[in-house]
Amino acid sequence: MAVTSKAAASEADVAIIKEPGPWAESWYNLKKNKGAMTGLVIILIFTVMALFAPLLTPHDPLEQTMAMRKMPPLTPGYLLGTDDLGRDMLSRLIYGARISMLIGIVSVGISLVFGLLIGVVSAFYGGWLDRIIMRLIDIMLAFPYILLTIVIVAILGPSLTNAMVAIGISQIPRYARVVRASVLAEKESDYVLAERSLGTSDLELMFRTILPNCLSATIVQATPGIGEAISARRLVSRLGAQLPPRMGTHDS
Repeated sequence: MAVTSKAAASEADVAIIKEPGPWAESWYNLKKNKGAMTGLVIILIFTVMALFAPLLTPHDPLEQTMAMRKMPPLTPGYLLGTDDLGRDMLSRLIYGARISMLIGIVSVGISLVFGLLIGVVSAFYGGWLDRIIMRLIDIMLAFPYILLTIVIVAILGPSLTNAMVAIGISQIPRYARVVRASVLAEKESDYVLAERSLGTSDLELMFRTILPNCLSATIVQATPGIGEAISARRLVSRLGAQLPPRMGTHDS
């Protein structure tokens, strides 16, 4: 019984002193940022609204009821009122969240993935590769964000897909520089040097050991980036990247 008790106590001690993994630590650091968590909650709410739009909308967003034109908010059956054609504003708002969230998430996803790759590789290897990559990033940063987006759309052609790609490309420098700074601070840490001494490959060091510890600052940047991407889409639409008439409704 005594031996069993000591073994159980030893296991408990090990469990107590065991440090959290890098992903758990990144989530813990993110939770400490109230602004980032607030933005994340808002994004999740709108994402759920977009996904379950057919279940949440009280009316067909395209249904026109001329007898109910320009009804004020809080009208029975029309919480937010109706527009000039008698369409329910709440239903149109919920369905509109679909395309808005698609634009924001896809655009930020493109810039986030490529920004992470560029920032990690540039900071990890350093030297001439880092200098070349950072000079290219500086050239992109020399252009205003919206102007760069418009130029890319003009080159690719006006369409919704090209607009999302253009917004994503124009935001790559933001994430690349943030990740690069974080990796530079982490790559000489003791835990990284210990992993390297054990023969860990460069890919494992970059993406399993270092990157998880650099995600908090990147996620904080990505949260408002979704809203900025949605706003940029409205400006890009002036080039002709318009939505199909029924995009985002139940027929899409």
